[in-house]
Amino acid sequence: MNIWVATQDIADDLSTLPDGLPVPDRKVYDGTGPLPGPPEEVEIWVPPLVPVPGIPGLLARMGNLRLLQTVTAGVEPYLPHLPPKAVLCNARGVHDAGTAEWAVGAMIAMRRDFPGFVTAQARGEWTYHHTGVLADSTVLIVGYGSIGEALERRLAGFEVEIVRVARTARENVHGQDELPALLPHADVVVLLVPATTSTAGLVDAEFLARMKDGALLVNAARGSVVDGDALLAELRAGRLRAALDVTPVEPLPSDHPLWTAPGVFITPHVAGSTPASVRRTRELVREQIIRHLTGRPLANMITGHY
Repeated sequence: MNIWVATQDIADDLSTLPDGLPVPDRKVYDGTGPLPGPPEEVEIWVPPLVPVPGIPGLLARMGNLRLLQTVTAGVEPYLPHLPPKAVLCNARGVHDAGTAEWAVGAMIAMRRDFPGFVTAQARGEWTYHHTGVLADSTVLIVGYGSIGEALERRLAGFEVEIVRVARTARENVHGQDELPALLPHADVVVLLVPATTSTAGLVDAEFLARMKDGALLVNAARGSVVDGDALLAELRAGRLRAALDVTPVEPLPSDHPLWTAPGVFITPHVAGSTPASVRRTRELVREQIIRHLTGRPLANMITGHY
């Protein structure tokens, strides 16, 4: 069995398998060099965190592919091009802790004006003033899945009201169609939706206009979810603030106007980039390959659009 994996650590994890299972032929492909072998021979592919070049053409050559296991929750680069005999699984759950922690940190940083204090510190200025606070806020989580659940657990001690939104309504979770009525009441709006055709441009000028004055938009989803021009207009007007781990273009060019927009805090897509995520990713990949080899049901199988 021929397997391509994203890192040498993952390859090493598969050097011994339980129950006498045969050790697969493991090749590392991180997308930065030549292909490690013929794509036609690959049965399992674990692509790296950053999508490799030429995914449609590469998958078109993988006629023997049976399992494509991503190391991300998002599968948008692969789903439209999946070979007919392959199963697609994502890494749902492995980035929950890191992403939820980032979202909490971003909320606190922006509500308490930490970026402004950091700038003042660099100038040696004592800029005493009252700030906002997370306590007594209403936090609207848009895309209430496993990361949303992890975020809610971490917010439990912060004395906030949680409002949950998913694509379709269920018990204690609002449907996405209810957003127009929910947005005006939220102090913080956290985006955790996957990148799909239905979420592209979800946060447009109308969405942003419904947010209350002074509200904070936190994007830990994908840059494609937010209309960048509409967000810039709100930031420049000083009506909204934003914390962004994802941007319309990545890496964000140095001359992009988002860098200098008022009221925005930007990190370079690092929310899930933690030792916990790496450890949990390796554990998931190993377990999935064992499941595949033994014919057991796979975890996190993608059906339909998600």
